[in-house]
Amino acid sequence: MTMDMFKRVPVREQDPKVRATNFNEVCLGYNKEEAEAEAQRCLNCKKPFCVEGCPVSINIPGFIAKVKAGDVEGAYNIISESSALPAICGRVCPQETQCEGKCVRGIKGEAVSIGKLERYVADTAKEMGLKPQPAAEKNGKKVAVIGSGPAGLTCAGDLAKLGYDVTIFEALHKAGGVLVYGIPEFRLPKDAVVQKEIENVKSLGVKIELDCVIGKSTTIDSLLKDEGFDAVFIGSGAGLPRFMHIPGEQSLGVFSANEYLTRSNLMQAFKDESRTPIMKAKKCVVVGGGNVAMDAARTALRLGAETHIVYRRSDEELPARREEIEHAKHEGVIFDLLTNPTEIHADENGWVKSITCVKMELGEPDESGRRSPVVIPGSEFEIECDCVIMSLGTSPNPLIASTTEGLELNRRKCIVADEATGMTSKENVYAGGDAVTGAATVILAMGAGKTAAKGIHEFLSEE
Repeated sequence: MTMDMFKRVPVREQDPKVRATNFNEVCLGYNKEEAEAEAQRCLNCKKPFCVEGCPVSINIPGFIAKVKAGDVEGAYNIISESSALPAICGRVCPQETQCEGKCVRGIKGEAVSIGKLERYVADTAKEMGLKPQPAAEKNGKKVAVIGSGPAGLTCAGDLAKLGYDVTIFEALHKAGGVLVYGIPEFRLPKDAVVQKEIENVKSLGVKIELDCVIGKSTTIDSLLKDEGFDAVFIGSGAGLPRFMHIPGEQSLGVFSANEYLTRSNLMQAFKDESRTPIMKAKKCVVVGGGNVAMDAARTALRLGAETHIVYRRSDEELPARREEIEHAKHEGVIFDLLTNPTEIHADENGWVKSITCVKMELGEPDESGRRSPVVIPGSEFEIECDCVIMSLGTSPNPLIASTTEGLELNRRKCIVADEATGMTSKENVYAGGDAVTGAATVILAMGAGKTAAKGIHEFLSEE
């Protein structure tokens, strides 16, 4: 393969016109030749800044060196020391702001495609039947993990490797948390990727109890006092959607992105034979500019709608990954930027018929450093639509905190936990991921799960 060492090996993708009509995975990944060629671009730096940029501290130069040598098993073993979910991270991590953002190659050219190489290793390892190595023996201590999303799976996997008897309690009927209900099939295949990664965690001895709502089915206090668990990790995520509270928001045809994606991804509601069919809109407006907004818009597009993203800032301020933004544009999603909704209108039967918006301009920077959007007087206009999806972020569900004595929350109703250990205000209870930070990324949740596993191990070892 002829190479320009300053440019990454391009990754194959479905044609935009074709993929906009199906739910198959967009990115096709590297084959052996492409992966080994891309691995050649790694400089194997003595001080690997890429590792510093990885929330779970994968030995990136180490695994890439194994790929370069054609040793996939060696590469997989190196990654598995730090990550329980490499096939998932290789697909959905924001590498461009983390490991790849620190890559020395990126100074004078394009960063090494670390994420695509991680995906190649994980997918090839799965084909080879490779599994992470379980603990040699149990240490006699039990840990309960609440939530089977990225934080919970990571914490459980790390503790199992240290010999703990770990049980995950999942509220839904399928394990995976946001990996299953939140991220669409065309970005993250459920059976071929997510369930396989979960099986790998279970192969370490981790048990998963489904349909178990902590705060209803049982409580944290009961797990500690009555069921013999030595510690509890809360990785329950942030699944409570936010709304704008504008007139007409209660109209039929208005969804939270959380509901829309959960019904589509987890319940397969887009299928004609579904028992809970989802609305197939003609014209859909998605309010928001993050990754979840892109997921909702691209899903609505695939269900046949002319789809608009309405976002109050400019293209440069869109918080979604640039790759997801470009994919959405190529597929035909229309971006109405510097635009903000003010009212939703319904017909005589209560169904959405249009949404009123105003044009914005960027003023002075706000607290986050981004320039604050300001309304342009007299700029109101209307977009006809039959579906509106609100994608404005999420908060933790208050059920666990309200049924647990002594668990401190902050003003955003997130659980307060020590950044270095994951320890909460309640003895023997740890927390991490979106339940602590609010909605964030998969890899940051994994990093929090890893931190908490270390904290739990140190605490129980001393005890």
